[in-house]
Amino acid sequence: MKVLLLKDPKDKDSGPDPYIEELGSYSLEATLIPALSFEFTSLDSLFEKLSHPECYGGLVFTSPRALEAIKICLKEKSKKEAWSKSLKQMWSIKPTYVVGKATASLGEKPNSSALLFPCGALRREVLPTVLREKGIPLEGLTVYQTAQHPDLQESLSSYFSQQGIPASIAFFSPSGVKFCLQHIQKLSGDLINQVKFAAIGPSTAKALRDAGVAVSCTAGSPSAQELAAALHTALQPHSPAL
Repeated sequence: MKVLLLKDPKDKDSGPDPYIEELGSYSLEATLIPALSFEFTSLDSLFEKLSHPECYGGLVFTSPRALEAIKICLKEKSKKEAWSKSLKQMWSIKPTYVVGKATASLGEKPNSSALLFPCGALRREVLPTVLREKGIPLEGLTVYQTAQHPDLQESLSSYFSQQGIPASIAFFSPSGVKFCLQHIQKLSGDLINQVKFAAIGPSTAKALRDAGVAVSCTAGSPSAQELAAALHTALQPHSPAL
């Protein structure tokens, strides 16, 4: 059975993509099509804030793109030297919170210093709201913009014409739903009811349901193993949509 994954492939230099491998272990033939592209912004402002660790109580990340923004902003030789000389050490003693674990671990005693939150322009307000309720200040900085991948429409058209309608299509973000769903509905036509729709997590599942799509499965956690196991179960005969 064929499965379409709307995500970037893993770097070829770092070995086979884990999603293709995990799905292959269940005899599912996966194809990756990138849905999103990212433009990094405000990198000078980001470095300015990173240059003053004494002003912040820690860092919050809800996206790998935010980490990528920090790597890019530190590429310049003088910035890299400043980071290595003292800033890295000063930030390393402060807490860093990541999505999924952030809301659970931020139940500590509120710090008077704000947490620095590099984020995307389409950030959801769930985390800032939770933090405000806990009395923890958060300073957000938009460091990337999300857009439709320039090759998305052509890649989807090519896939559907060559491979036909897949047994399942997996979405990896609410933005992916926004940019891909309409194209997929058009290409699938009346056969769309045969497709099992999968989500990498609850916010993506919600975006699908809000768009009127029945979700057949959601990964227990955002990993290749969990998504493959969920898809394997959902693609068994008589598996209802949730």
